[in-house]
Amino acid sequence: MKPYGVILAGGVGTRLWPRSRQTSPKQFSDITGSGRTMIQATADRLEGLISPDRLYVVTGQPYAQLCAEQLPDMPRRQILLEPSGRNTAPAIGLAAVHILQRDPDAIIASLHSDHVMASPATFRQALRRAVEAAAQGYIVTLGIEPTFPHTGYGYIQRAAPLEQVPPGEPPVYHVRRFLEKPDRATAESFLRDGSYYWNGGIFVARAAVLMQEIARQVPDLYAGLQQIAQALRSDDHTALTAATAAVWPALPNISIDHGVMEGAQAVATVPLDAGWNDVGSWDALETILTADATGNYIAHGDVLAVDSQDNIVYAGKPLVALVGVDNLVVVDTGDTLLIGHKHQMQKVKEVVERLRAQGRLDLL
Repeated sequence: MKPYGVILAGGVGTRLWPRSRQTSPKQFSDITGSGRTMIQATADRLEGLISPDRLYVVTGQPYAQLCAEQLPDMPRRQILLEPSGRNTAPAIGLAAVHILQRDPDAIIASLHSDHVMASPATFRQALRRAVEAAAQGYIVTLGIEPTFPHTGYGYIQRAAPLEQVPPGEPPVYHVRRFLEKPDRATAESFLRDGSYYWNGGIFVARAAVLMQEIARQVPDLYAGLQQIAQALRSDDHTALTAATAAVWPALPNISIDHGVMEGAQAVATVPLDAGWNDVGSWDALETILTADATGNYIAHGDVLAVDSQDNIVYAGKPLVALVGVDNLVVVDTGDTLLIGHKHQMQKVKEVVERLRAQGRLDLL
């Protein structure tokens, strides 16, 4: 059984405005200053396990060309276009029917295009272990080792080990339950307990098993996907496009977590401690980047800091000079300049909403 990669790349990432725009969302940008865009880094992490010819991307029509340009080694036919955003269950299901047409025994690894892993080697090791468990019929999630009592993530509680593993290999556990985002006290108790992981939304399963669970739990979604599969079998691209467009608006708007994972019959988890971060807002860069000699976190650009520290800066071409300021986020993209306290970065979404209400769509 060969593993196939499915990269979900349809979101916009409004909390990383102004670098993340409708025309170029964060996954197609080098947010961290690594020299690779986030979707390129996601594909890079699969090297040695999933080759470009077994890689698929699910995205929207506006981003098809960006995908093709940034992932040139991946066959263009493997860029699967959603007519509109319908959440992760339809997106992953769409990829599953395409991959099953090619390989009925395929194992798929569903990945988000905007995650960061400080240790790609550790990630690959955990993913290999997940693929092995998926070959046994389990739907496997990578459970992120929590580093603090986060209240913005869902959690996974592990149960007994699935099997004994050789020393040095990642363990794999049965999953006892999935939990919604907790309050602070509950998150603290999860951290103390040690059997809970953050749900990072990384799933591995045989495509056929995944479709069986969709059929059992979300029959409306399964029925729509089967119509797409029927058109796919005809090998008529025009018919396939028409079938997808016709079916898509009626598909349930549901996540793979709620639609499938929480009620699946055989679920396992592989713990992952690879420096994972979903880069949900600008302040996340402080946990990814290393502070420079002045105590600031520079993702990009030319920055001069005087009596300033703990600032996060993404600069364009002009020099950014900081004098006597701490704990700021400064993002310069040429046509926009964002300045804010790093502990208030969740409110960037409000800026985007106000610009939209004012009709200033050229800035979005």
